[in-house]
Amino acid sequence: MVSGIKPANRLKNLKYSGIRRFFDIAKKNPNVINLSVGEPDFVPPKHALDAGWEAMEKGETHYTSTNGIRELREALAQKAYHEYGLNYDPDTEILITAGGTEAIFLAASGLVNPGDEVLIPNPGFVCYEPSVLLAGGVPVHVPLREENSFKPSSDDVISRITKKSRVMILNYPNNPTGAVLSHEEAASLAKIAVEHDMIVISDEVYEKIVYDDAKHSCFASFPGMRERTLVVNSFSKTYAMTGLRVGYVYGPKELISFLWLVHQYTVACVDTLAQHIALAALKGPQDFVKHMVHQFDKRRQLVHKRLMEIGGFNCSLPKGAFYVFPNIKDFGMSSEEFAEFLVREANVVTVPGSAFGVHGEGYIRISYAAAYEKLEEALNRIEMAVKKIR
Repeated sequence: MVSGIKPANRLKNLKYSGIRRFFDIAKKNPNVINLSVGEPDFVPPKHALDAGWEAMEKGETHYTSTNGIRELREALAQKAYHEYGLNYDPDTEILITAGGTEAIFLAASGLVNPGDEVLIPNPGFVCYEPSVLLAGGVPVHVPLREENSFKPSSDDVISRITKKSRVMILNYPNNPTGAVLSHEEAASLAKIAVEHDMIVISDEVYEKIVYDDAKHSCFASFPGMRERTLVVNSFSKTYAMTGLRVGYVYGPKELISFLWLVHQYTVACVDTLAQHIALAALKGPQDFVKHMVHQFDKRRQLVHKRLMEIGGFNCSLPKGAFYVFPNIKDFGMSSEEFAEFLVREANVVTVPGSAFGVHGEGYIRISYAAAYEKLEEALNRIEMAVKKIR
């Protein structure tokens, strides 16, 4: 037995993911309906999977370039131009990463010095704060308030900017709230970033999953933002490829080079077969994406309607992603207590809003990336359970 084992000091403020805790609960109980995981229940398009088999049969099982296979980077450059009018050099301004999560980590590691302040959304995706802390930075929480449709107000952002502010992280469509920024709202934040000379990490992994009249605007497309924005994206949500871990980052050469440097010593390169699958998904028919979003829309309507019928929940209809973020304060429990109550009494797993930051307290996140029939059953169970406490 080795004595005196203790973690590195950089880990002292890190906590285990609240999402993973409830995900693990779901894995241990076969009778629960798991609405905690942010993962589409679809299988990736067949033509994309077939491309993976073909690549394997050709022996494409070796290292790729650190920044990914060139064909994939070229296809992503074309995507950025056709969809957002942005030109990126596939050799120096696009980096293939191990999912969007690694991209966030690389961005923080490559840009943040000890003591630098980083504005992050709260509630926000669970990897933002740990990535900043591991880089030695100081997370500064920008509240996303229900009364503002979970969008950051310009006043809240500006009031938190100091001489130490270096980076701002944005995420729209948003996890966990499903909020989407309008073009005007995004433009206002872009103006703030330019005026205060801040770099923006724009997490846009849910860009294709929007509903009704909502439209996604790439943050780098606003005036003055291309040269100061890292656009993080992923194949995980758009093509139901979460386990294949293929993400990517667009950015100016000067910023991408910092991420590249850390990336080469972290994973060397992303899984070769997964990159070929991603390439085929991107270049092939997009009917799969349209169908999946259409199905998510049906589920979104179901979950919102049923929650409002059950009573006790105050829930806005999200415009993007595949989550609802209902207010559960009327039940008189903390987010953690209420999520545990649903596991115990309804056999339904959700995620407490507090897992996404202090401003998530009083809410839970429900993922509707599950089959329609499972959602119906889960909501029936929730209704029966809350009757016991109302």
